[in-house]
Amino acid sequence: MIKHIHKTVHKLRQQPKEVREQILSITIIACTIILVLVWARSLGQRLGKEETTISVKKSLQPFSVLKDNMVDGYKSISNPSSDVVR
Repeated sequence: MIKHIHKTVHKLRQQPKEVREQILSITIIACTIILVLVWARSLGQRLGKEETTISVKKSLQPFSVLKDNMVDGYKSISNPSSDVVR
């Protein structure tokens, strides 16, 4: 196995610079695609768990309170009540 790797590296070193750069680009793109696929698969498995769903809901509670306050503020601006001093 090691001899095969040494032969491959030797053949690559003999190639012109443009060919080596193309091989490098293709290798980097292939590795990136593999990493993204592995990440997406593991992310999908983690998001499907009930504990994660509960944790996300707890994390988003402050944002729902903020949204409710913004909606109430908008409603008070668009429909001013009679007891507000102008």
